[in-house]
This record gives sequence, structure tokens and C-alpha cells, in this order.
Amino acid sequence: MRLGTRRSALALAQAELVAEMLGGAEIVPLVTGGDAGAGPQDKSRWVDELERALRDGRVDLAVHSAKDLPTELAPGLELLGAPARAGPEDALCGCADIEALAPGSRVGTSSLRRIAQLRSARADVEVVPLRGNVDTRLAKLGSEQLDAIVLARAGLQRLGREAEAGALLDPSRFVPAPGQGALALEGRAGDAAAGEAAAAITDRATLATLLAERALARELGADCHTPLGAHARVDGDGGLRLRGWVGLPDGSAWAGDEQEGEVTRPEELGAGVAARLRAVGAAELLRSAREMAGDGS
Repeated sequence: MRLGTRRSALALAQAELVAEMLGGAEIVPLVTGGDAGAGPQDKSRWVDELERALRDGRVDLAVHSAKDLPTELAPGLELLGAPARAGPEDALCGCADIEALAPGSRVGTSSLRRIAQLRSARADVEVVPLRGNVDTRLAKLGSEQLDAIVLARAGLQRLGREAEAGALLDPSRFVPAPGQGALALEGRAGDAAAGEAAAAITDRATLATLLAERALARELGADCHTPLGAHARVDGDGGLRLRGWVGLPDGSAWAGDEQEGEVTRPEELGAGVAARLRAVGAAELLRSAREMAGDGS
């Protein structure tokens, strides 16, 4: 089995984890348009070369950070599975509590969703653009006069750096990105061997949560310029709960909703939460958010 992956340290660590689950596999590192700084400014730039490699037979499965995978896949490709999820929460590094930040503190992130949620929670802090891989961002915490930065907990876990997190942000308030913490296994439709391999290491609860979150994002037309959070979890009684959140990058307005559905019908739940969000103005919020992002706000 040949596993396609991006070349970043985190992507390679994730591919190695999948290879270990499979009992061994060849890892094929590839450079995507996003890695090269080229291509359209949407999620497809992070998966373009991986999907080309699948379609021309260079790899059998592509291992993605699920939050990077577009809701619409390239023709002939399918989401074949998802291993057990790591922590979906956002982590605050450099400070032990979001409320402990002094007014005027500088907090680093370039995620529109995180910017919107930080500003809605703490309008008195300054949000500073921060890009790069996990190691680069952590290094900038000490070198660019930042008081804190926000990263995905899962990335810290998979790189063995979870101790860098001062606090985990409450996912009911700081709703994670759709798919955050999960790995998505993409393959060719009809490839029985790849399908069986992916199914063997798929965690059913994780796949259900991922499908619900992706359905919510798809129904709302989410893209890289969408401050959207979607967090699903399987309750102790076996039900599936999904929370959705949309907001403006300046933190001035937001909407959220949470509903419960059947774990066997996750996409129906995602569509239902999306409909309820649209009913309270989510479409208008997202349109305004895109306009603000286009203006560089």
C-alpha cells in the first residue's frame, strides 16, 4: 500500500501513524500547490497533487488532515475512512487561560475562524497574523513579542509537543474547524484493496462525526474564507451531537446551534444544523465574512 502525503513534519507523522496501523506501507511525500505557494486560494491547494497521484496510480491512499480536505472531492475519488480522532480542540500556547490575558495582549493566528472567535470572546486583545508549520509558529511565540498563539491540539499531540499547550479552549465556545483532529483517507472509487485497508483502520465514531461536520460545511458552502466551526461527538447513549458556529472576523456578530441526531445518519444531522443556522442569518454572516476577508479585515 502506497500512502500519499504532504512533506511537512506533521503530515509525515500522520502518514507514519497510518502506515503503522496498516502493519506497514510505503510513504510517498508530495509537494502540493499550497506547499509551493501556488494555485487557487482555497482548500484544494493543499490536496491537488495528492489527488493527481491517486488518479494516475502513483499512490493508493492519500492521508489528509481532514480539515484541509475540500467538501467536494475530485471526480473518481472517495473518502474511504478515518482512523480514531486526536483531540479536536484548539490549544492556547503561552498562557494558562484565555481570561488571564491582559488587555492589549498579542495573540497569534491566521485562521479566520479563530480570529472571529477570539475577537468575540476577548475584544480587548490584539490578534496578530501568524503563519507557518507548528514548529515555526511555536518558535515565533518567543521571538515576535506574542503573548500567546492558538494551534490545533491534534497537531501538538502528533508531534509530541502537547506539553506546549497552556490551556485547551472549550469547544462549545471556541468551536473547532470541521474535521479538526481527524485524518481522512481518500482513495479511488472502486479500488477494493484500498477500500478494505481503509475500512480496517477506520473508527466508526470518528467517521460519523467527520461526515456530519463535512455535511454542515458543504451545505453552508464553506471555504477557506469562511469563519465556520463544526464539532460533532458521540454521546454516551449512542446519539450524535453536532454544534455549528459562524461569525464575522471582527467578532461583532455570530450564530450557533447544536442538535442531536442518529449516529447512522450523520449527513442528515449536518444538513439539519446548516438549515437551522441559515434560518437565523448564517448565509448573510458568511457573505459579510467573505467580503471582510477580501478587504483584508
